[in-house]
Amino acid sequence: MKPYKLGLALSGGGARGIAHIGVLQALEDHGYRPDILSGTSAGAIAAVLYAAGHSPVEMLAFVKQASLFKLFKVGLPYAGLTKHTYLRQRLEELIEEDSFEALKIPLHVAMSCLNSGTLEVRSSGPLYDAITASSAIPLIFQPTEIDGKLYVDGGLLENLPVASIREQADFVIGVNVMPTSQVDKKAIQHVFGIAQRCFDLSILANTQPSLDLCDLTVEPTDVRNYTILQLSKYQQLYDIGYRAMAEQIGTLKELLLQKEDTASGS
Repeated sequence: MKPYKLGLALSGGGARGIAHIGVLQALEDHGYRPDILSGTSAGAIAAVLYAAGHSPVEMLAFVKQASLFKLFKVGLPYAGLTKHTYLRQRLEELIEEDSFEALKIPLHVAMSCLNSGTLEVRSSGPLYDAITASSAIPLIFQPTEIDGKLYVDGGLLENLPVASIREQADFVIGVNVMPTSQVDKKAIQHVFGIAQRCFDLSILANTQPSLDLCDLTVEPTDVRNYTILQLSKYQQLYDIGYRAMAEQIGTLKELLLQKEDTASGS
């Protein structure tokens, strides 16, 4: 018997990660609450707020108060486009203690170390820097320095961090808000568009192994219609996530029953 019954892994995806809030609300509305969480980038932000005890309603209110102007604080050109100051400030306001151990639900956060070129998944110690590091999208946000090393978005190496909680949870749901998609030629005719597409392709490549580890995958495909910076479309993205999870509730119930039957028969 594993320590936790239901695990939930939330992928990165910028503004598309707002769909995770809808997923959490749909789960709650049908009587499910994850016992352990993992997240990358936007998924890490959604996961940490939920793990700290904030309801999906409160999380959506946080998104409504955010804006690109608040998120972006221009830094030095050689270091990156913007600092993650606003996110750090909001984490300090919304989460009382800078500690993984103080969370109400265990949380694993993926981030990429630029120095070593390796993935790191944190589940203990200081919390705020781990979240800002995990969500530091390359070329948009400056890397976060932790213990003398520089870290960026975990999605670079593992956008859906399932492996770290797979052996701890009987059943794992993976929510991927970066599904495979085609892009218009116009979107990849400038430097930022090409860089973003290359990052997206890296994400697609590292996501499939994680999807294979899930007992149930939820991919709100309609998020393809929105970019990673469209925070203003929070209600539409929330609704997409809610619908995607609600449509899978029947399957979730059936799979959980099968797991229980298998466990009782073994």
